[in-house]
Amino acid sequence: MTYFVGLTGGIGSGKSTVATLFAELGVPVIDTDAISHQLTKPVGAAIGAIRNTFGDNYIDASGALDRAKMRQLVFTDANARLLLEKILHPLILAQARTQAEAISAPYVILVIPLLFETADYQGWLNRTLTVDCAEETQIARVLSRSGLSEQTVRAIMSRQLSREQRLKLADDAIRNDDSLIELRREVFELNQRYLSLAKISN
Repeated sequence: MTYFVGLTGGIGSGKSTVATLFAELGVPVIDTDAISHQLTKPVGAAIGAIRNTFGDNYIDASGALDRAKMRQLVFTDANARLLLEKILHPLILAQARTQAEAISAPYVILVIPLLFETADYQGWLNRTLTVDCAEETQIARVLSRSGLSEQTVRAIMSRQLSREQRLKLADDAIRNDDSLIELRREVFELNQRYLSLAKISN
């Protein structure tokens, strides 16, 4: 039976980099953000419900979710955010489970940005890992790659759990303030640990 590890962390913490390093070691990786994008592309499985709930204004000319417009809405309207999550989260979970359970490997990494903010994954994952770094590092990374304003980045962070909360909830933590060499070493050590835990679980 495959062992499932949930990988999380705040925006800009380096989840994608860590996931890539696990993948380089041959570990299968499933990214729930990628699943979300598939669900909200033209004719994606979530588009009909989004259109019915929010109207045509939130669907772009190609038929995909207008992500910028929806981001602005959910930042200012908590009820809208809950409605969107009610549409997306069950679909994302179902896709993630289907993909993960079809994989034959000692363990699978599932990248789940809001792992601890939602109860969807409780009772399924065997272990959780958070990527941690200083908040100012998070902000600098996001500003350098996204085109978002600092105010928007801080608004996103305010809706996520704090570093302290994630560190308290996660089984394991990996620091991403240092060099890529150090990060690669940490991932290598965790890979050895997860291989051992997967073997024990079987």
